[in-house]
Amino acid sequence: MRNKIILFWIIVAITIASIVVINIKPTSLGLDLVGGARLVLEAQPSSDVKKITPEVMDSLQFAIENRVNALGVGETVVQKVGDKRLMVEIPNITDTKKAKEFLGETAQLEFMEPDTNEYGGQTWKPTGLTGKDLKKAAAGTSPSGEWIVQLEFNPEGARKFAELTGRLVGQPMAIFFNGKLQSAPRINEEITGGRAQISGGAEGGFEYEEVKNMVDLLNAGALPVGAEIIEENSVGPSLGADSIEKSKFAGLIGIALVMLFMMAYYRVPGFIASVALCIYSSIVFAIFKIIPVTLTLAGIAGFILSIGMAVDANILIFERTKEELKTGRSLFTAINSGFDRAFTSIFDSNMSTLITCFILYMLGTGTVKGFALTLAIGVLVSMFSAITVTKNLMHLVFGTGELKHPMLFGLRASDINKSYSAQETKKEKAKFGVLN
Repeated sequence: MRNKIILFWIIVAITIASIVVINIKPTSLGLDLVGGARLVLEAQPSSDVKKITPEVMDSLQFAIENRVNALGVGETVVQKVGDKRLMVEIPNITDTKKAKEFLGETAQLEFMEPDTNEYGGQTWKPTGLTGKDLKKAAAGTSPSGEWIVQLEFNPEGARKFAELTGRLVGQPMAIFFNGKLQSAPRINEEITGGRAQISGGAEGGFEYEEVKNMVDLLNAGALPVGAEIIEENSVGPSLGADSIEKSKFAGLIGIALVMLFMMAYYRVPGFIASVALCIYSSIVFAIFKIIPVTLTLAGIAGFILSIGMAVDANILIFERTKEELKTGRSLFTAINSGFDRAFTSIFDSNMSTLITCFILYMLGTGTVKGFALTLAIGVLVSMFSAITVTKNLMHLVFGTGELKHPMLFGLRASDINKSYSAQETKKEKAKFGVLN
């Protein structure tokens, strides 16, 4: 009994921690609930890439995902639609114009050296050092307080930069960003270590927004092919708020009806299952916030469905327990036997659901993935709540005594049979074939 009390307080601690997490951490909501922008992009062939292949689309999808994340917009969805289109869903963003411009940029960084044209005028020619040689970019300030872009090259880029600055000592080196001259500093000595900076811009240097935009684009990299926005939709927050309220109402009604059924049919065990269901819901929702899981309407549906599966496990257990009680077993034995006999069925059904969730998550689109993830988490936690939480509460409430009031389990006194015990036969009777 001591171990069961310790386990009870562990369950209480987990529940309290879950409630704290639910109240502290914000909930990540999907596009259909919080509103945002939905853009459809179509890959455009170029002179370098004449055919849009699946490999090109994979590269484009990766680059677009990096760019959207650089916007500071979390929980975006970028998925392929057809052979050469991408659908980008950006929740909770109001400046869709900025997102469109950002997705369409090419982020072309070039370092050039002086050259002369056919008329003897100064011009610039490529050096072979570009944004592809960049490891990362960051915003910074110069000693004079102006905003600058700090660059760090990869090993190959550092080698090229050192060679370039060594060759151009005493000459200017131009830095072009998306075809526009940003600065042309004079090289006084060879620069090793693979670090450089971009300064300049309009009078007074760059504005912070200019620097941040350049840094984001450089870190996101250049798109492998051009991408034209062919469709744009927006989802207003009013639609999302209405969906959230309806989902809450439907969820509360569903849980309330399930609890009423459990308590009406299984009496005290049904009440215990309802308490375990509340604990289960708290733990699952806390996990959603910790990961975090982006809740869409499909995700909420998966969560509600997992609640029904958690109750289903309790029904199997209670039915097995009632069967054991009808044979005349003690409460402690009947409860243990009910859980043991129901475990195989619960495990098999949950494993088949988890396998289905895995397949849906690996092969499905964003909405289907959300449904699969929430359902899988719910199923895993339901096994803990049904096997551990409910069993612990059952033992603490009923103890190890006999069932004196069958109505507590929804049984009649006539449903309980007498248990039989075997007694040792006396030796003098056994030799005449008489058995007790």
